[in-house]
Amino acid sequence: MQDKHLYEYAVLRVVPQVEREEFVNVGIVLYCRNKKYLNVIYRVDEQRLFALFPQLDVTEVGEYLNSFERICNGDKYAGTIAQLPVAERFRWLTATRSTIVQASKVHPGYCDDPQGTLNRLFSQLVLQPTNVL
Repeated sequence: MQDKHLYEYAVLRVVPQVEREEFVNVGIVLYCRNKKYLNVIYRVDEQRLFALFPQLDVTEVGEYLNSFERICNGDKYAGTIAQLPVAERFRWLTATRSTIVQASKVHPGYCDDPQGTLNRLFSQLVLQPTNVL
């Protein structure tokens, strides 16, 4: 277990009508304290989003997600949140909010490769289509 490191992640979701609580998974944000790792990966599938939410402003969604990425990277032009320590940035990104882009509850796990784990979670939870009956 010495090669394994605790990580935490949340699924990023587009929630066009907050009161309906319907969403589409669009990304993953992952934090691993021991590796000093914080990263996000996302994909705005316009066709899928428009099929479910025809009035959605995907440009706005893209801007929100780009802000998440800039904060993760500690971009000096992304405001004061991006200058916080890595753990605080992750907590801010995954805080409960009522906006068009929201994070799921935080889930823990163990990994030896945070980037590989991020890619795997993204593939499983965002890219793979769900079976709808």
